Amino acid sequence: MESTNSLAMLVYSLPLLFIWVVYLGMRHFKKRKTVRVRDEAREAGMTEPASLHPLINPNICIGCGSCVDACPEQPLHHVLGLISGKAHLVSPTDCIGHGACKRSCPMDAIELVFGTEKRGLDIPLVASDFQTNMKGIFIAGELGGMGLIRNAVEQGRQAMESIAGFSGVGKKNKNPDVYDVVIVGAGPAGFSATLGAMEKGLRHKTIDQDSLGGTVFQFPRGKLVMTAPVKLPIVGSVKFTETSKEALLAFWQKVEKEQGMQISYHEKVDGISKTDTGYEVKTSKGTYQTKTVLLAIGRRGTPRKLGVAGEEQPKVVYRLLDPEQYKGQSVVIVGGGDSALEAAVSISEEEGTDVTISYRSGGFSRAKEKNRLKVAAAAENGSLRVLMNSTVKQIGKENIQIDQQGEVIELPNDAVIVNAGGILPTPFLKEVGITVETKHGTA
Repeated sequence: MESTNSLAMLVYSLPLLFIWVVYLGMRHFKKRKTVRVRDEAREAGMTEPASLHPLINPNICIGCGSCVDACPEQPLHHVLGLISGKAHLVSPTDCIGHGACKRSCPMDAIELVFGTEKRGLDIPLVASDFQTNMKGIFIAGELGGMGLIRNAVEQGRQAMESIAGFSGVGKKNKNPDVYDVVIVGAGPAGFSATLGAMEKGLRHKTIDQDSLGGTVFQFPRGKLVMTAPVKLPIVGSVKFTETSKEALLAFWQKVEKEQGMQISYHEKVDGISKTDTGYEVKTSKGTYQTKTVLLAIGRRGTPRKLGVAGEEQPKVVYRLLDPEQYKGQSVVIVGGGDSALEAAVSISEEEGTDVTISYRSGGFSRAKEKNRLKVAAAAENGSLRVLMNSTVKQIGKENIQIDQQGEVIELPNDAVIVNAGGILPTPFLKEVGITVETKHGTA
């Protein structure tokens, strides 16, 4: 009888033991992968998140993995992982601030913060209603640290809700010469806010120093834009899971036309000053009186220039619009971030191009791994020339001089694309009177 019971226990235990062994094996495999991703990020120097990101308290974390499962970037990007029973931000530069990890944590062990101890991030002081310390001036989207398209769209909508309830706005505004709101920026936040102003019947003016789409417009052709279902005023729920820059911009242009949106493009703000009725917004095309202002501009501000002779030539630009326009040309891309690498690879794929990428450092530490691998492959097959530890010295009409560790290299040149980042609009914000804080790993 005892032998029969023992045999029965063995029979029932074996499947459980097998399941347990498989579970431990999978857990060990995931841990090894997570450690490898973390170590690769550290070796590449890619340890500084660009925007909002999770700060995990190891004393509270129970290692349940809910944050890992909740991250919308998984499995395309291994942002979070479990190491020794605790959650870790293993690929910081791949984190784009979804915030789903914090919402999913059952122990409230995650805080969403800006900046790190090593790298501070300038963030304007904004209240929960998106209003700054300057009463009547609101901020939404990337400027406030929200680079994610979905978050920026939602913030633009919510900010307009707050503006609609502001004193003297809407039906209370009896002065036809004073706008209810001037919206600065036609990116995701500004686009959504403009629709919100139309929906609420607010007298508004939307301007942008460039074109529709803001940062999205500056993406290289065909770059995938990861989005999620969002709610646009008037339009309703819009479902995007994975799309291209062209498809997303085409959708926005369609909405712009169908809804009769009035956006003044290529109009730059020169200054904002306080008045008795609200604010005066001076631009490159005129002056506007308004009750409120919504700043929905990007964090890039003005493109950073090289400051070398010949940079004023028309062949020198600061973003890539269409790789095809450089077919058969000799092109130099300056920079080491994702935009520079993506531009270099896409142009090198065009027929007859001679492409060189010049970067001042010894490694592309700010770029994503997939872009670094593409550049390495293009360099190996000879379609792309990479000059590390180099700086542009002079740009001629038909050539360019690049200094690489003391050796001056002269190359034939038809075009130069400078992707050296931008100058943050912090001085502009401070001039307006908006308080800007430098965050070092704080909310």
